Amino acid sequence: VQLQASGGGLVQTGGSLTISCTASGRTVSNDFMAWFRQAPGKTREFVATISSNGGTTYYSDSVKGRFTISRDNAKNMLYLQMNSLKPEDTAAYSCAASGGRSERDSRTQWGYSYWGRGTQVTVSS
Repeated sequence: VQLQASGGGLVQTGGSLTISCTASGRTVSNDFMAWFRQAPGKTREFVATISSNGGTTYYSDSVKGRFTISRDNAKNMLYLQMNSLKPEDTAAYSCAASGGRSERDSRTQWGYSYWGRGTQVTVSS
């Protein structure tokens, strides 16, 4: 599976942005998927995860209520809608697919076999 995130950019505090992840190589309809982010000098951080059918989602406390993860299995796409953005949301956002790993680990990097190159989101104050 190849994953490619896109749609990042520069946005003002309080603004909104939706980023996308395109999967290719095979269908990801049986994978749970997630978004992670990494700011300069910091470790990779879990943002949100979604089950294979889209029926279950989990968010980190730092984005809960502001971000929405969704997917379109027919298009092999994953999305992250980000509202009320804050400067601390500035990071490179990467998508990931489980590739058969345990859903017990869905909120950690160990739950994912496949990773895409990140897209940069910068929130100006």
